[in-house]
Amino acid sequence: MGACSIVPCRRIALRDIFSGMTVVPFVISPLVGEMPGRAEGGTIPLKRFCPPTDCETTLAVYTDITEDDLKRFLTEYDVGALTSYKGIAEGVENSNFLLHTTRDPLILTLYEKRVEKADLPFFLGLMQHLSARGLSCPLPLPRRDGQLLGELSGRPAALISFLEGMWLRKPEAKHCREVGKALAEMHLAGEGFELTRPNALSLEGWKVLWAKSADRADEVEKGLQEEISSELAFLAAHWPRDLPAGVIHADLFQDNVFFLGDELSGLIDFYFACNDLLAYDVSICLNAWCFEKDGAYNLTKGMAMLEGYGSVRPLSDGEIAALPVLSRGSALRFFLTRLYDWLTTPAGALVVKKDPLEYLKKLRFHRQISSAAEYGLAA
Repeated sequence: MGACSIVPCRRIALRDIFSGMTVVPFVISPLVGEMPGRAEGGTIPLKRFCPPTDCETTLAVYTDITEDDLKRFLTEYDVGALTSYKGIAEGVENSNFLLHTTRDPLILTLYEKRVEKADLPFFLGLMQHLSARGLSCPLPLPRRDGQLLGELSGRPAALISFLEGMWLRKPEAKHCREVGKALAEMHLAGEGFELTRPNALSLEGWKVLWAKSADRADEVEKGLQEEISSELAFLAAHWPRDLPAGVIHADLFQDNVFFLGDELSGLIDFYFACNDLLAYDVSICLNAWCFEKDGAYNLTKGMAMLEGYGSVRPLSDGEIAALPVLSRGSALRFFLTRLYDWLTTPAGALVVKKDPLEYLKKLRFHRQISSAAEYGLAA
């Protein structure tokens, strides 16, 4: 699909056409036509879209698909006929499309090179396992041959059920409580899942990332190389080993939790899920949900998050004692991945670079914490 440079292009802001999805501001060529829409008494014509050439929003579609290839792909599924499709600006690892069919809306995901194909049975099987145990999450649809994975445009591809809802830009304490409950429910629902996947972004993985970034770290902030080297040494010496473990989400940020009003409607994006300490997942959520934009920790949100989690799965004494160290570790994890992308992603690349200093501030906050009570955990 070429760029829309032959004729003047119009930008159309497509915001939340489907709940929870921020759709890419596509540039639509007048030669191509208008957005697909249901005409009175008629069918929905298929339209193809040009990716933006000058849009401020970064396109989260890295692999293009053609209408003919997509139609052939869908013949392997019992999902009805394709009526329209569009790229979605959600996710930084894969290419995602929203499909309209004569039956239900669906999400098509093409797994890009940053996702190991060998990990896909774990991710897709986990979603099936969690859904079967009552957790509200997207469900991968089987092909006619029973397989969950196909191929499209040279990429592994899957069809995923559409989950209704939207993610919150300004969550409140009541939403944090619901997230805590849902995380605990996911941890319990994950019990008995037979496949395993080590956490590639735990302590050993941090060391690898740091080795690739350390020489240039002071370009981001002076003294950073010494500070992070010392932090890694501390975590290597104090990281807990004997806490309850199981399947964790590992990436439960605001855009991976859907709400309908104030009611949590489901969890999405399990492509960092793995086996690790359950309380480490709690610390990730504290970092992702309980800090304000100015970097201040919101004690009310933290208290609500921990109360919600504990109402479903109470933390053990060991987990409570380890929470400050785990929170330092999860802050370092996201700092390091952001730092690596910040230093290595070339200008003009499709991937949005996120500021690593946001998580450096959080890491420094956690260093000052001596007990989980300071996060809002009630005695």
